[in-house]
Amino acid sequence: MTDAPATPPRAPGPAVAPRLIATDLDGTLLHDDKTVSDRTIAALAAAERAGIEVFFVTGRPARWMGPVSDHVHGHGLAICANGAAVVDLHRGGRIVEVNPLERTAALQVVDALRSAAPGTSFAVERTSGIHYEPQYPPLLLDPTAFVAPAEKLLAEDFVAPLGTTDGAAPDFPDQPVIKLLAHHPELEPDTFLALARKAAGDLASFTRSSPTALLEISGSGVSKAGTLAHCCAERGITPDEVVAFGDMPNDIEMLSWAGTSYAMANAHPEVLAATTHRTASNNDDGVAIVIEEILQERGHRP
Repeated sequence: MTDAPATPPRAPGPAVAPRLIATDLDGTLLHDDKTVSDRTIAALAAAERAGIEVFFVTGRPARWMGPVSDHVHGHGLAICANGAAVVDLHRGGRIVEVNPLERTAALQVVDALRSAAPGTSFAVERTSGIHYEPQYPPLLLDPTAFVAPAEKLLAEDFVAPLGTTDGAAPDFPDQPVIKLLAHHPELEPDTFLALARKAAGDLASFTRSSPTALLEISGSGVSKAGTLAHCCAERGITPDEVVAFGDMPNDIEMLSWAGTSYAMANAHPEVLAATTHRTASNNDDGVAIVIEEILQERGHRP
């Protein structure tokens, strides 16, 4: 039998009774194999029974919410694409709110990054799905995607090539751009992020959550924090009543906004620097550990 994994020293819990838990997914709530542990499922359900809402706040698009779609109770909502979309998981991942990246701004970003970082390839995430350039790496490619240069994918009069299926082509330009993805085959990820922000930071919001040099580009001012703040305001929930969890740079604004925030033991150095609370790694159910402690402190059974 192996020893149990070490847990970071326990930090003081929230000073204000939490009303909402906001958690990232990949590298935070999910194990590395993209599953949700039984312990985490039980902790999320116990939080909901105790009257604490749970929001998943992720860089994932709506169509990738399958692993957690059965574990959002009550409101049924999740914040996707780094704040660019709010989806209803009780209604099959239907998008109910969009904060788009305007097409003209996306085209300007493409032009700026082609100049600043030659070799960059792009993908365009729209409400209907992802489309990408021929050079875009085979990360999670979609067989239904249109493949063309980004300038064509973002063109107002884009026409799908002959032979494409599903009849989506006529409406393609009218589908909002959720985010632009930019990949570089050689640059170090944080170096690429800094370069992109310098080259086009006035046009859009840039962040990253992948271990590769893959940037996620949203509309100017769009972030996990902004959309979460909007959802909380609608419920009369203040930042002090929110406990947030994350591990990567796309979580930093959310973690800074929340009254209490936890960095995972496996978090990016910038996330560790931006937070004062720590928990165990995603593979060691760090989110569940904190939820259990919060419930115990308030007399609820986990």
